[in-house]
Amino acid sequence: MKTFEYSFTEPGSDIQHDMLTTMLAEIGFDSFMDDEHMLKAYCPADCRDDLAVENLLAEPSFFGIQLLKVEEMPDKDWNELWEASYQPVVVNDRCRVRAPFHEPDSSYEFDLVIEPKMSFGTANHETTAQIIQLMLETDFQRKEVLDMGCGTAVLAILAKKLGAARTVAIDNDEWAYRNAFTNSELNGVSSIEIVLGDASSIQGRFDVVLANINRNILLRDMHFYEAAMKPEAHIFFSGFYTEDLDSIKSEAERLGLHYRRHMSRNNWAAAEFVK
Repeated sequence: MKTFEYSFTEPGSDIQHDMLTTMLAEIGFDSFMDDEHMLKAYCPADCRDDLAVENLLAEPSFFGIQLLKVEEMPDKDWNELWEASYQPVVVNDRCRVRAPFHEPDSSYEFDLVIEPKMSFGTANHETTAQIIQLMLETDFQRKEVLDMGCGTAVLAILAKKLGAARTVAIDNDEWAYRNAFTNSELNGVSSIEIVLGDASSIQGRFDVVLANINRNILLRDMHFYEAAMKPEAHIFFSGFYTEDLDSIKSEAERLGLHYRRHMSRNNWAAAEFVK
């Protein structure tokens, strides 16, 4: 699949940077890289929408950011790019998330191998890293787990490594769906049930739900997640800004989910609720 590289002037702050990448992801961009005072964003050909990008940059929140150029990038160049820029991530000194070309390291309790391709979820982003941190502090033994909006399936894979029983990973993006199979096999956890679909595809009830998506989808689909939770089940949300926590809390409490804790890093939050 052809990929297009969009080069933007450097955002004026970390918050503006994160807001822009989040909004670009919502209109079809899959990956991002900071390079020489520029932000580079990558979009598969079938998601390209220059008008949507133009309208996004016209918003007051992105004042001062300009689109410098758009270039078609062959697949082989994309692979070279992410291999050159992707670094392993370590969470709580227990879990390491690395690419296949990094050497294994048995000093970590969990040394996960993730081939990101164009799927979200490498632990480089604060949202994924924070959910991993919460997971490492949670008992997954023999639990039934749902990873909603699984991306690379890194969270589902970790759940299995932590002792989960039935584990289901759902994503509505076909690229992520295929990538989830690849990563499951790389980590020797092929028993994960991987589903191409949205929240309406959920079947069964779970002890733990993982939902690292974004604020709007979390609020829209939270009732699906709640309906799939067993009594006393835990749900972990991420993919939203710290200032959005009140909205997440309000909807969760309306559905009978009780706030337990949250953490934040660089204005990105992750929160845990219990049914």
